[in-house]
Amino acid sequence: MNKLKITVIKKVIHQDLIDKFENKIDNPCNMNLFDAWIIEDINEKPNNFCLSAWMSLYPFLLTLSSNGSDIYNGWMKDKHSCIVSCNDGCRPVSFLIEVVK
Repeated sequence: MNKLKITVIKKVIHQDLIDKFENKIDNPCNMNLFDAWIIEDINEKPNNFCLSAWMSLYPFLLTLSSNGSDIYNGWMKDKHSCIVSCNDGCRPVSFLIEVVK
């Protein structure tokens, strides 16, 4: 299995959607820009990693950890990487997933 690195590369807040649809949530996301994790076993989610985000990333982690590449058919400059966002429609976090060489 390939070792992987996950890095937070962007956080967006859609305040208009939050105001319209959500109840008040304390600490909805504890991830910060440029937080990073080295993943040696994709079956072990890091303790401080959002479960919902982990589930969004998992298929991509599985592919890259298993020697898969070019997930987006030529879109990425490095075919051993991908950018994936979590499934939070109000405050999506984008992650860069890279194979550690």
